[in-house]
Amino acid sequence: MQLSQEGRRELVSVSSKIRSQAITVSHSGILWHNPVSLYDAQRQALRQYLGLDQPIQNQYFIWLSELFTLNLGYSYSSGLVSTLIAEKVWATLELQLIGLALSLVIAIPIGILSARKRYSILDVTITNSSLIGTSIPVFFLGVAFILIFGYYLHWFPSGGFQSTVPTQYPYGSVVLDQLWHLALPSAVYTLALLAPVVLLVRSSMLEVLRQDFILAARASGLSERTVIFKHALRNALIPIVTYVGLYFGGLLAGAPVTETVFNWPGIGAQFVVSTTELDFPVIQAIVVLITLMTLIANLITDVTYAYIDPRIRLE
Repeated sequence: MQLSQEGRRELVSVSSKIRSQAITVSHSGILWHNPVSLYDAQRQALRQYLGLDQPIQNQYFIWLSELFTLNLGYSYSSGLVSTLIAEKVWATLELQLIGLALSLVIAIPIGILSARKRYSILDVTITNSSLIGTSIPVFFLGVAFILIFGYYLHWFPSGGFQSTVPTQYPYGSVVLDQLWHLALPSAVYTLALLAPVVLLVRSSMLEVLRQDFILAARASGLSERTVIFKHALRNALIPIVTYVGLYFGGLLAGAPVTETVFNWPGIGAQFVVSTTELDFPVIQAIVVLITLMTLIANLITDVTYAYIDPRIRLE
């Protein structure tokens, strides 16, 4: 639904008044909003723009049709929601995918080693370290990294996506500068994912290594490397694929805590800001995005099950 230029100016005026109204708390603990005087024309323009003058079923189908055209509405402070999210997607994917890839590359061999050396000193050390890792809050880990590597050692920037002044770029390269800024948040995010994946891989491998077909494979003279990586690991991947699938469901939601601590301009940090500012169009768009990603991730996960385990068939 299109508005004239005058209508858009009135809408901006109304939105500004609504966002600037004071929220106070009475002695009884009840929240109340200061009344905002609106002209009838402004109120009608706002209702027309939001589609509130239509029946509820029409409102839903209008919203659904706009969603299919990627028209997610207008933010109260940042213009088009679709444009805002598109600007944040790359920063979020960069952090999320690097953190996930590094955590899997490191965690799977460590989990396998821990399962093979069950009840040894190495296994106990890995298990206890992973349990401690899952207990450390991400924001605490982020602040600790900033203090140690950013403030005291001055090895890495303490936040941001890239340097504001080109002369600060390492060797004059923008790519190196962005990787330099990415080091701390990606390290924190990798450690946050690493501990639970290690425990998951260890538990899954221990369960598979007790199966009869593993005993038969060893009895047939296969090398331990072949037994572990060709037979045991493939059957142990089901829980790991489930975990990764659930993770991918919220991939584009970003990592709100990590992004906020490191001032990383991703969707997660934007979600926190929008929630604070009560920017409902942005909040709604991000929630819809998470929902769609979860549905797609679950579908891909189910298909992957059939590929990993021949006993599972899609019907």
